[in-house]
Amino acid sequence: MADAAKARGGTPAMLFLRRHGVEFEVHEFEHDGSDRNFGAIAAAALGVDADRVFKTLLASVDRLPPADVVVGIVPVSAQLSLRELAAAFGVKRAEMCEPTDAQRITGYVIGGISPFGQRRMLPTAIDETCELHETIFVSGGKRGLDIELRPGDLVRVLEAITADIAVWKPSR
Repeated sequence: MADAAKARGGTPAMLFLRRHGVEFEVHEFEHDGSDRNFGAIAAAALGVDADRVFKTLLASVDRLPPADVVVGIVPVSAQLSLRELAAAFGVKRAEMCEPTDAQRITGYVIGGISPFGQRRMLPTAIDETCELHETIFVSGGKRGLDIELRPGDLVRVLEAITADIAVWKPSR
């Protein structure tokens, strides 16, 4: 999939954004995959505050037609609150998808899951702090590739909701 997308001018995420007329900037950086702290590596490599770099996570939920899986997008400086994610979608509970399931559902590898260009559109919630920034960064569809765009564009093209779904990690 990645090779075919590259031949057509980018990853499925980039193709999706172009198809929807979204302005974005691509940022590539070195990442060998050995360190699993993908978001922190991206923030450091890009030289931006970790609050502006967002990670894309999948959770299974109960009784949310037509999907039983949703996407939560939170800053890498925070963790996803499954309780708040469930509340945002009006369901009783949510639990993280297994990494192998997330890869199968999205078509992307862990550490490179983009909110755009997934195999199918899933209900999506993004932490409301995205609105504090003129631009944010999300995965571009592979490790070592982030896309910078306006949060409003992300919300619009994904038909996402914004909600308080982040739990902030204590400062070190």
